[in-house]
Amino acid sequence: ERKWQYPKAKKLNTTEKGIPDPYSWLEDDKSEGTKKWVDEQSELTESLLSSCENNRNVLKSKLKEMYNYEKYSCPEKRGKHYYYYKNDGLQNQSVLYRLDDLNSTPQIFFDPNKLSEDGTISLGATGFSHKGDYFAYGLSESGSDRQSIRIKSVESGEILSDDLQHIKYSGISWTHDSQGFFYSRYPDPSSSSSTDHKTEINHSVFYHKINT
Repeated sequence: ERKWQYPKAKKLNTTEKGIPDPYSWLEDDKSEGTKKWVDEQSELTESLLSSCENNRNVLKSKLKEMYNYEKYSCPEKRGKHYYYYKNDGLQNQSVLYRLDDLNSTPQIFFDPNKLSEDGTISLGATGFSHKGDYFAYGLSESGSDRQSIRIKSVESGEILSDDLQHIKYSGISWTHDSQGFFYSRYPDPSSSSSTDHKTEINHSVFYHKINT
């Protein structure tokens, strides 16, 4: 039986508000110590997974077979149109479809699978304006929690020039006049020399007026 040698995480004599926090150094994901520890963990994991490659392929094939079926969300009416999400089975992200009425032919309204060729951009928070004339949506790159928010005109299909950055842990709440929406974000991380996790303070609510 193989014995695994797990990477050791150094234990510091540090506290946070009087509470022992010996592994706080791992919160700094940009430090050389954290990178080294993560690399060692990854090497250990891969050494195990590579030893059971055949079983992995069988499991992957079975999961792919079981998950390959059409999936639908419940339809919702936004303005004059109905919308729903559909996944053909193995699409990375579900596609948003639009219908003029419940008996019309559905048309693709927004396909997040086309946001990037390599699939590294995903759809995050979304929100239709109350009148149904605008669709605001968040985009996340490479699995980041941070998003940018863009706005699409429902009737023309035009993507407005509005581009909100550094959004994190936020929804999109439109005002009833459909002229703007509320969202929340942290300060711009580029304005601080601190690492990302240390800039996650002062989470604030903002209002954005479209076309500004």
